[in-house]
Amino acid sequence: MRRGATIRAAAVLAALVLALAGCATAVDRDPGATSSETATSEPELSGELTVYAAASLQGAFDELAMQFKQRHPSLHVQPVTYDGSSTLATQIIEGAPADVFAAADERNMGKVVDAGLASDPALFATNTLTLVVPAGDPGRIDGLDDLADPDRTVVLCAAEVPCGAASATLLSNAGVEASVDSYEQNVTAVLTKVAAGEADAGLVYVTDAATTRAVEAIAVPGAEEVVNRYPVAAVDDGANPEAADAFVAFVLSDDGRRVLETFGFGAP
Repeated sequence: MRRGATIRAAAVLAALVLALAGCATAVDRDPGATSSETATSEPELSGELTVYAAASLQGAFDELAMQFKQRHPSLHVQPVTYDGSSTLATQIIEGAPADVFAAADERNMGKVVDAGLASDPALFATNTLTLVVPAGDPGRIDGLDDLADPDRTVVLCAAEVPCGAASATLLSNAGVEASVDSYEQNVTAVLTKVAAGEADAGLVYVTDAATTRAVEAIAVPGAEEVVNRYPVAAVDDGANPEAADAFVAFVLSDDGRRVLETFGFGAP
């Protein structure tokens, strides 16, 4: 009886040794990694990633692109291309080599979707407008009504770009017919002219107004009712679909949301 017990104990001990050896081998494949870390690790990406994004996203997407590159050191992230959403949509439809498109409105994203070049865009941020004047307010602007004065120099986004469409809606809601001296193709150009003192006032997104001390922001009643919603999507015929999907997922993640909030964007 004692001999049988001894044999069974030896068998159990041998099984335990084999099991431990198997565990050690598994650990040796990825030293220091837990099973949950291994299961949730991000795929290794390579090649190039090209992102087209609305001009108002510049600060936030520069940061997002940098963080994404840090997560995927084998991937070459090209400098993000920024412009008005309508300009970028046209370029993509005409064959520009974009992997990801982030627009400042759903209408211009819709053009790319309707062309069969993107599908299932996801909203990731919101933005609203504010009135900006050069520091010191040399034109003595108090509100939207002053934009109707032909003696003031006013600059707005063109109607075909999201900030222009939003500006038109905001002015219409307020019953103001602005005396506009210049229409620009993206919101950055409006901000630049006001900051340089080339215009007495302009309408830009609150996120843009916060990027420079060369302008002062004047809150506009009713701006909260004119909200731009930002969609992002991978371009279907992009050269690096795996990296494109991963970047879109990153923008939509909690980490991406924190970056966008830092730059003043609202939740979608």
